[in-house]
Amino acid sequence: MIKKILSASLLLLLCLGMVQTASAQRKKKTKKGKTETPAKPPSKKGGIQPYNKVITKKAKTDEGLFDVHQVDDKYFYEIPDSLFNREMLMVTRIAKTASGIGFGGGKQNTQVLRWEKRDKKVLLRVVSHQIFAADSLPVHEAVVNSNFEPVLYNFPIKAFNKDSTSTVIDVSPLFTKDVKALGFPQRRRQQYRITRLDDSKSFIESVKSYPLNVEARHVKTYAAGRPPSNSSTGTISLEMSNSMILLPEEPMKRRIFDQRVGWFGRGQTDYGLPNQESKTIRYLDRWRLEVKEEDIEKFKRGELVVPKKQIVYYIDRATPHKWRTYIKQGIEDWQVAFEAAGFKDAIIAKDPPTKEEDPEWSPEDVRYSVVRYLASPIPNANGPHVSDPRSGEILESDINWYHNVMTLLRNWFFVQTAAINPDARGVQFKDETMGRLIRFVSAHEVGHTLGLPHNMGSSVAYPVDSLRSASFTKKYGTAPSIMDYARFNYVAQPGDEGVALMPNIGIYDKHAINWGYRPILDAETPADEKKTLDKWILDHADDPMYRFGRQQRGVIDPSSQTEDLGDDAIKASNYGIANLKRIVPNLIEWTAEDGKNYEDLGTMYRQVLGQYNRYMGHVASNIGGVYEYYKTYDQEGAVYTHVSKAHQQNAMKFVQNELFKTPTWLIDQNIFNKIESAGNVDRIRAFQVRTLNNMLDFGRMGRMIENETINGTASYSLPQMMRELRRGIFSELSNGRKIDTYRRNLQRAYVERMEHLMTEEQSEIPAAFRRFVARTNVNVSQSDIRPVVRQELKSLRSTVRGAIGRTGDSMSRYHLQDLAERINLILDPK
Repeated sequence: MIKKILSASLLLLLCLGMVQTASAQRKKKTKKGKTETPAKPPSKKGGIQPYNKVITKKAKTDEGLFDVHQVDDKYFYEIPDSLFNREMLMVTRIAKTASGIGFGGGKQNTQVLRWEKRDKKVLLRVVSHQIFAADSLPVHEAVVNSNFEPVLYNFPIKAFNKDSTSTVIDVSPLFTKDVKALGFPQRRRQQYRITRLDDSKSFIESVKSYPLNVEARHVKTYAAGRPPSNSSTGTISLEMSNSMILLPEEPMKRRIFDQRVGWFGRGQTDYGLPNQESKTIRYLDRWRLEVKEEDIEKFKRGELVVPKKQIVYYIDRATPHKWRTYIKQGIEDWQVAFEAAGFKDAIIAKDPPTKEEDPEWSPEDVRYSVVRYLASPIPNANGPHVSDPRSGEILESDINWYHNVMTLLRNWFFVQTAAINPDARGVQFKDETMGRLIRFVSAHEVGHTLGLPHNMGSSVAYPVDSLRSASFTKKYGTAPSIMDYARFNYVAQPGDEGVALMPNIGIYDKHAINWGYRPILDAETPADEKKTLDKWILDHADDPMYRFGRQQRGVIDPSSQTEDLGDDAIKASNYGIANLKRIVPNLIEWTAEDGKNYEDLGTMYRQVLGQYNRYMGHVASNIGGVYEYYKTYDQEGAVYTHVSKAHQQNAMKFVQNELFKTPTWLIDQNIFNKIESAGNVDRIRAFQVRTLNNMLDFGRMGRMIENETINGTASYSLPQMMRELRRGIFSELSNGRKIDTYRRNLQRAYVERMEHLMTEEQSEIPAAFRRFVARTNVNVSQSDIRPVVRQELKSLRSTVRGAIGRTGDSMSRYHLQDLAERINLILDPK
């Protein structure tokens, strides 16, 4: 009996020692969401093993949302019973990439998942929130039946913990096999002709668990027929990141979207509405800002209150010290906007704890939003966010700050302000100057993470000449919204001392944050808020400073363009060109440095050309343009109105005078002989052709036909536009003047574009993309476009034939003879 007792005691001590050894390898973190449930006896059948046979002494354990155990090259999830059937958001990103394949941090897929225990397996199911009906309604059953959740993966149960309150699965295959939803998406695979996953070159890099999320990194190597880099390998390798985030048990109350205020949003088809059809309801992406219970009366009295939970951004430890202050200032610049919504200190910036203060702190922990500083040659910054698809609640955001964004800022600031701003004259700015630019970009990117998209209709609110006023611009900045691409003040001229050079958090930004974030305490449902939200919009409906204009791919609305300033593109561009003419003669001096080659000179000259090209686009887009001002039934006036005839004609004159007449001021041989052996002639041709083709676009021509149909002689008609364009481009033909190289190139480009209009059709934009692509669909062969083009070609052929004998220049004569032959082939291809 004593022997048996001793044996049992020894066995107990050995077991305790094993447990303590395994526990010693665990990283201690606060565990969320685990509750005790009645113990279940571990199954002995179907491959289910005792816990210590699966999670052995060799296991390295990371505690968090799920406990993650690494045993050799296998990874196990230990899932608490309390987290089965809870919804989790899986965000798939490219973590690291090769040249030509996206960029690190680029989001590839987002989906809601649910872990479900069924018999001896754990299923990972994909949850959709695209359609909805309240569970109290009879139609709810039909919605459920039409929204079956597909199984993404199934896992045999490997073990249960000691008291059977959690389940162990081997999760390794989810990341080592080709699970397309968690890897490189199908649309990208087609681009590079990916055929299969190469298992031998794919592996798990790490799986880390945090209180509210699990982060997996895995390297995927795909066999590819068209890899964009390292083509000799015949493969593409990427490191993928999968962030699995526990969604709140109680979703935040939604706020209904309205196109009159720009906001990132999402849609859900609601079958439970009293409408006689299904309807897609869009709602905002926004942070959960709530008033503390003890502050409700203060808030009602109009006093500013600190929200229950502040929006906090941490600055990446990798960020150079001298830029941290400016990035923080850009973040906290938004405090004035949140004050308009009734909150103080709603958004703050912090340094992260040091490794000594908190060795477990990580920017991958979903509890922390971080400005990530990336050592990358990409000249950019972006502000993505992760939000709950059920409610739009933003859960976290990481702003990606690429080191070379400073190069982009330098180039913009130089080319747009150097004519009046000594601080911009050079390729190496003072830290104070670069810091102010970094603050500007920081504020812009933070705006995106708060839910605000670009507002390209903002800058048109200001009269052009007001941008030359120091008092006006100091009060209002260069645009009512920092979310516009109203970069730097290219309108200001020498002598406009004290004028502001960039936007700040403006009137529109405060309006948008108030509209999206101010709690409406007496509203129980999103629908209850609608009346108040509409009133906030209508209070400023006729004020252009409160206008939202969407970003366009292509331009139909010339008042909602990128990179423009002021209410008159012609006047603003004239000011801008005057400044470029001041910069070009000084380029060599302002980029000079002993012992340095002329690379910076070439870069800055190309920046001048790029800025000049923007001005041409800003003006040319008015031809055939249609303004878009969002309204609802309770507002007077049209949503869509055509640009006036006079303004379109003035735009045509501008393009003819500033671009199609060769811009000789850009042709500086003292610059060319230092930066290139050849190429300027073709560069000027390319600029002219880009604008010409933009003007002779099927959609633009279709809008001009419609304008004439509706407005008659009050419109700038397509025949009139085409006639004025032809006469300007071929002005030499009326008097037999010599046609120089630049003009010959332009005239040939015109004839080639006319051939395109006669022979090609417009590819139709799918309905799903029409909200994003600004282009007008036209059935070309059945429209008036080809009769007008044919008549213009006949008129041009007659003029060309008559001019051949009048020119005394042999190259001009050869050119005209060639044009005549080209036109003949277009009109009579047989």
